[in-house]
Amino acid sequence: MRGGGTAGLRVARGAVWAVLPAEVVLLVCLVAGVRVPGAVLLGAEALVLGVFALDAYVVWPLYAARRRAGDGRREAGLSAVRGLVPVAVRRLVVHEFRALHSLGLWVLRRRHRMPEGARAFSYTEPQTGIMYAFLFVSVLETVVLALVIPWPLVHAILLVVDGYGIVIVLALHAACVTRPHLVEADGSLRLRYGALFGLRVPGALIAAARVERRFPDGGLVRVDEDGMLDLAVGSQTTVTVELTEPVEFVRPLGRRGSARTLRFHADDPRAAVAALTAPGRASPSPPGPERTAPPSMPGLPG
Repeated sequence: MRGGGTAGLRVARGAVWAVLPAEVVLLVCLVAGVRVPGAVLLGAEALVLGVFALDAYVVWPLYAARRRAGDGRREAGLSAVRGLVPVAVRRLVVHEFRALHSLGLWVLRRRHRMPEGARAFSYTEPQTGIMYAFLFVSVLETVVLALVIPWPLVHAILLVVDGYGIVIVLALHAACVTRPHLVEADGSLRLRYGALFGLRVPGALIAAARVERRFPDGGLVRVDEDGMLDLAVGSQTTVTVELTEPVEFVRPLGRRGSARTLRFHADDPRAAVAALTAPGRASPSPPGPERTAPPSMPGLPG
């Protein structure tokens, strides 16, 4: 029974991800005014209903099991959905909605969850030029494809996809701007990278902090075997924080890890270190970043 249930769950997941793209394409066609034969519409809707029926058949035993275990309706429903949708997909969807919310905050010139007395430290300087260059290339690509593609259906699909891609690029950058690193009034450190990563470290665990520019290998979040976390922006970190004991965190796609040394980027690393080494001092956000001179390394961004 367990093997059959697992197989059914895999089939249900595969059916969802096979049908959803086709449904999106069909929706784009209808919005763009493309005439779709009635038989195609009827078949597509029948296919969607069939997938929903399969999902309900697979999810219901999960829901019933949680109800028998004593969960409420809402908790049991959420647990059943979590069983159907992979954790990486759920987190990507949540990240995307948070990024879009950050875009609204950016337009309103507001920041996300700024506690009273907290000091904010931006980290976007190394990536701003790259993000705007990528945005320019995306807009240019959209214009060029609109001019060279003669087929209305393909043109409409690519216009929607490219337009949404441009919005997402802006939203990702907006999430980084509106969610800076924070040193709170009680000395706690809150590390963030947009809506993708967040880690709060109590001030009592911070043993030392220093300005240290490094250029680690790897992606955004990297943890080595010695328990050192690199949260790099533009492939660089500028602040190193040593802790008295490891702290746990969740990676962007849901994997868990722990680290005892944190290395992250701050546009004004000296001010960040000063705030971390005086954890009992509550003061407002600094009026402006005090730029620090990087070591002499030709060809590398400051």
